[in-house]
Amino acid sequence: MAGPCSIWTYPWDLQDIGPESVAAELRERAGLNRISVAASYHAGRFLQPRSPRRTIYMPEDGTLYFQPDAARWAKSRIQPKVSSIVAQGDMLREMVRLKESTGLSVAAWTVCLHNSRLGEAYPDLAAVNVFGEHYPYAICPANPDARSYVCTLVEDLTYGCRVDAVELETIGFMGYAHGLHHEKDGVGLTAEDDLLLSLCFCPHCRAGAQAAGVDVAAAAATARTWLRESFDHAVPRPRLPHLLAEGLDAFAPWPALHAFLLWRRQPVMSLIGAVRAAAHPYAAVYVIDLAAGWLGGIDLAGLRDVCDGLILCAYDIEGAEIAAQTREARRLLGADRYLGTGLRVFYPEVSEPGQLAARVQAAFDAGATGANFYNYGLIPGARLEWARAALTPR
Repeated sequence: MAGPCSIWTYPWDLQDIGPESVAAELRERAGLNRISVAASYHAGRFLQPRSPRRTIYMPEDGTLYFQPDAARWAKSRIQPKVSSIVAQGDMLREMVRLKESTGLSVAAWTVCLHNSRLGEAYPDLAAVNVFGEHYPYAICPANPDARSYVCTLVEDLTYGCRVDAVELETIGFMGYAHGLHHEKDGVGLTAEDDLLLSLCFCPHCRAGAQAAGVDVAAAAATARTWLRESFDHAVPRPRLPHLLAEGLDAFAPWPALHAFLLWRRQPVMSLIGAVRAAAHPYAAVYVIDLAAGWLGGIDLAGLRDVCDGLILCAYDIEGAEIAAQTREARRLLGADRYLGTGLRVFYPEVSEPGQLAARVQAAFDAGATGANFYNYGLIPGARLEWARAALTPR
């Protein structure tokens, strides 16, 4: 095992099954050396196949799953809400307390800017699309109060809870198609449509981009024109059919829009750097993202300068593409930054243990040094053994 090998785990699973029992299963049945416990999470509906207490669980939206230090939050305008289940036990702190006896290091799996509760309680935090409409589920990384919230959260996790690592999910601009409740799209949005609907034109984004010399009005006008044209088509007509392969270079013929898209990296990457500065020096800070993280303002090459590494999610792709994405991420990050692979152990994405093993091997051969599996409480226990087999040297 080259580096940290973990599984993303919900605190209610630890409560239902018991922290010592979960730890033993992760170490002995799954062959892992770390647990990644959700510290801040969003709403959902989860099937819990192994819980002795519940079959379906629907967590509260946008809450913390540990007891924060009130003094650290005293000057914060944005106040966190603690999930009601923490009263039954602070599982994040408990796993940290049990580190020596379990042999598992502890990461705080931290959802940062996907928070409908905050977007509804503090509407000025929410992203604003090109038509002036708010997305409560998407907190804007350029908003100073949102930035302070995330930095305080990570400070609390690393200084207060003393976790070994923080794994930052949704630290950039949220995409439009993110599974909001009963989301509907009868148009058939193209990749560029989704990206254009994801752009934030809140006052902070407008001011920041304008200060950087971007013609924001022209960028917004192009985005609106393209979207309205798409809405009029009987069937989708991709304007940029190779967008996901070409990246932001595809927008070069439209200078204002291209400049605005490039500028979006600034608030995101500076926020990641601010989080790293707020964290305890001995705690690692990793970003969780996809190879196409540029869609949300992540610059993979720039991560080496602002944090400790990347967990590159490869949920529904096979070995050859995993290898290609991992190899490119390693090239961009350099040799001295952590690069993990994130793998979902869901059926039918993974239908047998050899398929998971091939994906893990492809990632490791291409430069990954660790792995995170998704998700402890959502999969049958027998699939934990697939993780052990995948991590066993051959």
